Amino acid sequence: MVYVLAVAAALANALTSIFQRIGVEDAPEETTLRLSLLAHAIRRGIWLLGFALMVVSFVMQAIALHLGSLTSVQPILTTELPFLVLILVVWFHVKVGLREWVLAVAAAAGLAGFLYFAAPVPGKSVPGGAAWAQVGGACALAIVVCVVLTRFGPRWWRAAMFGAAAAIGYAFTAALTKQVTAFIAKDWTSMFVHWQTYMIAVGGVLSVFLAQNAYHAGPIAASQSTLVLVDPLASILIGLGLFNDFVRTSEPWGALEAASLLVMFLGAGLLCQSPLVSGVKGEDAEYHEMLSSKGRSRVREEQQPVLPPDLA
Repeated sequence: MVYVLAVAAALANALTSIFQRIGVEDAPEETTLRLSLLAHAIRRGIWLLGFALMVVSFVMQAIALHLGSLTSVQPILTTELPFLVLILVVWFHVKVGLREWVLAVAAAAGLAGFLYFAAPVPGKSVPGGAAWAQVGGACALAIVVCVVLTRFGPRWWRAAMFGAAAAIGYAFTAALTKQVTAFIAKDWTSMFVHWQTYMIAVGGVLSVFLAQNAYHAGPIAASQSTLVLVDPLASILIGLGLFNDFVRTSEPWGALEAASLLVMFLGAGLLCQSPLVSGVKGEDAEYHEMLSSKGRSRVREEQQPVLPPDLA
């Protein structure tokens, strides 16, 4: 049940990414890192549909986190990347070659291999206030560094850094969620007397805000690669530091884990440089035609798939 819920949450996340990317793609450039970006987004019906799917994903993820561990549930969400490529092919008729499929699968399989070799075991520790402060401070610092790095580099780099910042925020929010579900299991009314409940709202809103900036800043594959891969990695570190989860590091497991991580990073990094990422952005008129049923029919008839400009 844990794995089914986690995979279903990954599919919902992939759809969320597509819908919310479309919702903020045409926002003015000056709205980056401003609340006006969210104001623009909530006026778009497709963005609201993505938000609804995000809520559904959060509920499924919360149940999975309660039944399983942080270090096992969060990494399963890497299946979102192959789901994303599949959606681009089936729905938008994007011409995705073997290279993109191999890289998407390699990114997810690399992390899956790491988890298999590491064999994470959930810890029994109940984190105290000092542990939460240390982990929360480290996550906040990492987010600030990523946001600062968005001021440099090309569009795909800015999207990737915003995605990394959002992923760290989501990972910390997932840790808070796991703790709150433990409170709810004992007495659901007790959740209102713990600060973690209210920090979920703060962390969730901040992460969503950063994710919208990632979608707005550049190509969806760049932002999605970091969102999908940094989240589980951050979750593993948080699980080790906060809940005392255990992973194998002795030989030969350490070397196998390192090799798996190398495959994961190569897959994600090369995917960011693929034609799927570097496609040319088109005009709004072309975008609306592509999303219309008539435009999709025309693409099928001509058998010349074109990358939707909002996904470029």
